Amino acid sequence: MDVVLDLDGLDALIGVLREGGRAVVGPVLRDDAITLAELSSATDLPSGWGVETGPGHYRVRERADAAVFGHSAGPQSWKRFLHPPRRALVSSDGEGFHSAGDDAPDYAFLGVRPCDLAAIAKLRQIVGGRAPFVVAAQCTEPGEVCFCASMGCGPAAGAGYDIALTERIDSGGHRFLATSGTEDGAAALARVPARAAAPNDITLAEQDVEAARGRMGRAMPELDLRDLLASSRDSAHWETVAERCLTCGNCTMVCPTCFCVSVEDTTDLDGNAERSQRWASCFEIDFSHLHGGAVRTSGAARYRQWMTHKLGTWHDQFGTSGCVGCGRCIAWCPAGIDITEEAAALAGGKRP
Repeated sequence: MDVVLDLDGLDALIGVLREGGRAVVGPVLRDDAITLAELSSATDLPSGWGVETGPGHYRVRERADAAVFGHSAGPQSWKRFLHPPRRALVSSDGEGFHSAGDDAPDYAFLGVRPCDLAAIAKLRQIVGGRAPFVVAAQCTEPGEVCFCASMGCGPAAGAGYDIALTERIDSGGHRFLATSGTEDGAAALARVPARAAAPNDITLAEQDVEAARGRMGRAMPELDLRDLLASSRDSAHWETVAERCLTCGNCTMVCPTCFCVSVEDTTDLDGNAERSQRWASCFEIDFSHLHGGAVRTSGAARYRQWMTHKLGTWHDQFGTSGCVGCGRCIAWCPAGIDITEEAAALAGGKRP
């Protein structure tokens, strides 16, 4: 089912999703960044705002048009809703133990980039949970650090969306080609004002998405990354990376698929206790702590662990790469370390 919505139609779609009892989450402009927050209407979207990115660089910028999805991935990913940064597991009030349960709302995610759509599927494979209603936003304007095309995760949305939107602004106005991917998606679109998509609407949308493929700011080397990382265990290049890496863990915090956690117990003087789960990072020196000390004490060993797991041993564990090419780890690394450049260096400096 392909229909065309205008801004009023997009607003109506948000209303339909909210009427169904869902918490609709999407991009907003907040704190000088495109972040994710609950939406009440389409006016909450970052109309007329884009971003400029680079290694260790992220800035919002005003656009020359009123696009609401004219930006690449921001500092937050949908992971924070599916796999919260901190979550209570069990508590005790001195009279017994109580499970925290699952009080997460029924989510509808609006404006999910294709790279993040792939990340949601990879993450849910690991952490499970209820499937959100997903309104994807096809990528027509990749950022300078994006490389989803070389990871097979964009710029077109893959499987897993209920509705996919392709935004276009030209002499014909501001509109969105909406394609349903599920029966729930088709039912939602049937309740909003829209017109049937003409063949030209579909052709223009496909051309915009395909053009984005050639404008990616980065690319991974065209080789078997799993084999590359396995054969690079003793490479001297890890020490070169470690000279710049601060082991701050920013890359793992912004990554949409990193899922590692630590469990903590806390108590108070009244006899109350809680066991909670929080995000952890393989860059923390205590992350690999065993009896007698940490296994990976050097920055080189910790960076090697992260990159080898992300691009290599994820395939052994989950049958896929852990990287979707969103570029967040590049933009939010304070030292400007670029995972695509590091892979190219390990491959002998050859880039596609």
